[in-house]
Amino acid sequence: MADVPPAPVDQVGVTRALAPFGSSRMLPRAAYLDDSVLAWEREHLFGGWMCVGRSDDVPARGMTARSVGEYGVLLTRASDGRLHAFENACRHRGHELMPCGGRAEDVKAVVCPYHAWTYRLDGSLVGAPGHREVDGFDKSGFGLKAIAVREWHGWVFVDRAGRGGPFEEHVGDLEAIVAPYDAGALVTPTAHEYDVAANWKVIVENYQECYHCSMIHPELCAVSPPDSGENLDPDGDWVGGWMDLRPSAQTMSLDGRSGGVAMARLDEHERRTVMYVAVLPNLLISLHPDYVMTHLLTPLTPDLTRIRCSWAFPPEAAAADGFDPSYAVDFWDLTNRQDWAACEGVQRGMRTPHFEPGPLAPDEDGVYQFVSYVARAYQGSAGGSH
Repeated sequence: MADVPPAPVDQVGVTRALAPFGSSRMLPRAAYLDDSVLAWEREHLFGGWMCVGRSDDVPARGMTARSVGEYGVLLTRASDGRLHAFENACRHRGHELMPCGGRAEDVKAVVCPYHAWTYRLDGSLVGAPGHREVDGFDKSGFGLKAIAVREWHGWVFVDRAGRGGPFEEHVGDLEAIVAPYDAGALVTPTAHEYDVAANWKVIVENYQECYHCSMIHPELCAVSPPDSGENLDPDGDWVGGWMDLRPSAQTMSLDGRSGGVAMARLDEHERRTVMYVAVLPNLLISLHPDYVMTHLLTPLTPDLTRIRCSWAFPPEAAAADGFDPSYAVDFWDLTNRQDWAACEGVQRGMRTPHFEPGPLAPDEDGVYQFVSYVARAYQGSAGGSH
């Protein structure tokens, strides 16, 4: 990928963040607080491949709109099942075609709510009222602006700025790790949305370590040893690692019991561990033996992040009489809220006038991997790839 301008942060501080693990520091303070840094991140870190939701968010013969920061993308699925992504703007006067978060099923066309310009689900212009008799008006030149889109194990990714490079390089060897969970076939019966008063990077950093777990997560520690597991050496734009389940626990739940069924293709190690992966920049995936939890991050301001958390289960479990996803949802809703409170405390602390980036603990090598990724991007290497 082509180089990009360095981020508007103290580059000496960025260099310190890239020092060898054990002597490095966190990112400069401005990385978490300044509007100009978030604007740079939206243009560059979020300018390549980013997740915008799950495949089942886009109905058959329908459409939905998703926010990618200051504007949205329109996702449509035609009758042949093919997924399309477009800039969420009419080619006439630019009115958004659907409010972000909107969804429509069993529709044959996209109709602009302003002047009724109408498009097929493949983006081609069908009709423009009043233009039939306009000399030289060619409908073929006014289709919706297409955006690169990929479906990967049930998640939808877009490359809105065209800077993401080959998608296979983006996910790298994460493909082999995620594949056994058959995530594309899972059913998502429930989702929660949280607005967290913290920078998006604070949330990813928190996700990459369990150094804090013994302090704020007693329920988690009861089913998973906080000092277990290890982080992986990633190939691609992701970071992650795994943690053990305690011998008495079947999964991550308040009592350690599963209310579902284990994924059919998992090996013994995968059945006894939970894999935590951050697909950069904005998708956090928790792979459990019997369900997959997703956190989708949308930075709204430097100190406010919207998080959509969803839980997906094997279809045979979700279809069973009396199935109740609350065994997983209740555990993680509690754990999430504990994490959000901690992240908000970090954000408030960094606003103190004399805050300086601190060192990382030996157990925070996953945080170092993420910070290094961002720091390399801040130096002007698009995407910060490993």
